[in-house]
Amino acid sequence: MHSAHPMPSRLPLLRRVLLRVVLLALIAAHPAMANAQDGDDTALAALARGGHVALMRHALAPGIGDPADFRLGDCATQRNLSDAGREQARRIGARFRERGIEIGEVRSSRWCRCLETARLLGLGDVIPTPALDSFFRDRATAERQTASTRALIRGWNGEGNLLLVTHQVNITALVGGGVGSGEIIVVRADEAGLVRVGRLR
Repeated sequence: MHSAHPMPSRLPLLRRVLLRVVLLALIAAHPAMANAQDGDDTALAALARGGHVALMRHALAPGIGDPADFRLGDCATQRNLSDAGREQARRIGARFRERGIEIGEVRSSRWCRCLETARLLGLGDVIPTPALDSFFRDRATAERQTASTRALIRGWNGEGNLLLVTHQVNITALVGGGVGSGEIIVVRADEAGLVRVGRLR
């Protein structure tokens, strides 16, 4: 006789192996996630104390570099923030306000995507600063601009924190490594140069 309710078949071997791989990957991911949160907490605590510099890459702006007809001051010729990027900038500004983080000065690259990011943060008047302009297309000024930005960071002694909105290439030249759209590297200056304090993802 055949049962009216046949026993369910076992999972095929391949499915069981894949399930095990996924579970192992999730387990392995927990330390990385914890480390990321620790980095955020360290950076936020430093900014809450004041006296630090936040190096921020502009918010989401799809694409790489700028169009061939790029003109400074003409946003129609540039790569600009998407709607998601604008919302991202607003959320970052709100996060700072919720945490009571004081920003003493906001400076930005003169590129439209950086200026718009800085203004949408809503953390203070924005000072366009040529040293923060992108040198992605022309590295001839990279050394001079990086030196100027380092001097700006070393000279910061105002109340609260200094926020610099710039580009990935500029941040990499200052502290090494990559940085995602809207990410912030918190630094301070000492006798040896710049010290990385933490990262806000």
